[in-house]
Amino acid sequence: MNSDPRKDALRLAVIFLGRKRPGFDPAWGEAMAKKVRACLKKTGFQVFEPKEKVIDDPSLRAALADCEREGADVILTLHTTMADGRLAPTLAQLWRDPIVLWATPENQAGEMISSCSLVGVHTWAGSLRQLNHPFEIVYGDPEDAALLDRLKQAARLARTARKVRLARVGVIGGQAPGFFAMSVDPFAVQRGVGAQAQFFSLVEFADVVEGFSEEEVARDIAAFKALGIRHKDTTDEDLPMASRLYLAMRHYMENEGVDALSVRCWPEMPGKFGQWPYVGLARLAEEGRAVACEGDGDGALAALIGESLGMGRCALSDWLEHDAQTITLWHGGAAPMSLAPALGKPGGPRLALHFNNKKPAVIESTLRPGMPVTVFRLWRLEGRYLMTACEGETIKPRRRLMGTNGLARMEGRDPREWFEDLCHAGMPHHVIVAQGAHAALLKRFARLMNIQWID
Repeated sequence: MNSDPRKDALRLAVIFLGRKRPGFDPAWGEAMAKKVRACLKKTGFQVFEPKEKVIDDPSLRAALADCEREGADVILTLHTTMADGRLAPTLAQLWRDPIVLWATPENQAGEMISSCSLVGVHTWAGSLRQLNHPFEIVYGDPEDAALLDRLKQAARLARTARKVRLARVGVIGGQAPGFFAMSVDPFAVQRGVGAQAQFFSLVEFADVVEGFSEEEVARDIAAFKALGIRHKDTTDEDLPMASRLYLAMRHYMENEGVDALSVRCWPEMPGKFGQWPYVGLARLAEEGRAVACEGDGDGALAALIGESLGMGRCALSDWLEHDAQTITLWHGGAAPMSLAPALGKPGGPRLALHFNNKKPAVIESTLRPGMPVTVFRLWRLEGRYLMTACEGETIKPRRRLMGTNGLARMEGRDPREWFEDLCHAGMPHHVIVAQGAHAALLKRFARLMNIQWID
């Protein structure tokens, strides 16, 4: 069974690079390496260092074998003094995922060049780019607090790119009728970002839903009730099926190796099960799992990116309407609860009937006003992936809407123009909303993955 996705520690392999012929100031390089090791202890990552310093092709191959055995997510290379540039093609050949290149500073005392570290990183970056191999660059003093933040960000970017390449996107039932732009082409997905797409029928899903024992369902109902979410117009009689749907979706993520899950929630599910799956989707999103409704596989993949980059809980939303400054964000009721006001407060989460056919159950809530947010999207057009993002702040909605309701005032962009540009770029009608300002980070991720960025 997979662990809680919020508690997965990044496994960072650190390779100190050198050369057979010592150059520059070895003592400065060793002192800087000591500072680097102290800095890495502050990252919160699981840090691994191969046994010996890499100086040639055989030692690099041995170090990379150690990294594979240790299950490294990210490889960080250190040029505390300028390393042999001939090793870059070997590293690119043996490690398919992005590499983080760290250049450390020169000794500011004396006339002698002490490390040539940034030149070394520049040399490696030039080779890696010619090889079309992705990388991130970090430059600075290990004792600089700002450097630590940049380092952690670079490592998360590299880890997320690897996670996406190795991800399994599960789609239950296909996309909702007519939502062709959200359909999942498994070959385009794998060619575009490396992820694998797998499809499961609603019949298979129903077998899982019905397969849980009464005891399992009762335990989950107790866990849900402990959250303290009150009924609006539902009753406790609606909880057993809501739990079954939640447990079934979680089953695919914990037992079928699915990292990002999307379900065709309509039109069949309310008829087949007498309920919508939105309570389960909201719970999974709150747990930090990448999920989406209406068969939006790329929406689920975008949520996986957001979670892996440390952006926090991700809410899938329609772009309902807009004016010169704001976007009305609305959906059926599957947003993570932590993006809403507290329980019992106006706009706080409540268990409710669906706005349309009045069947259970949704989590009705308002996106918390006064919250910095990033609205973003990942999608495919003509076989290639594209990405966009804009930052803003949620404000009090102008009117109450059933389901998930929110209003975001966007910064530095007219939503009317942005909307038209995105429609012409083929963006589907869902966006992802995450708390915080993350547009620059997402743009760096797009560059790392060779995804076209749409401003």
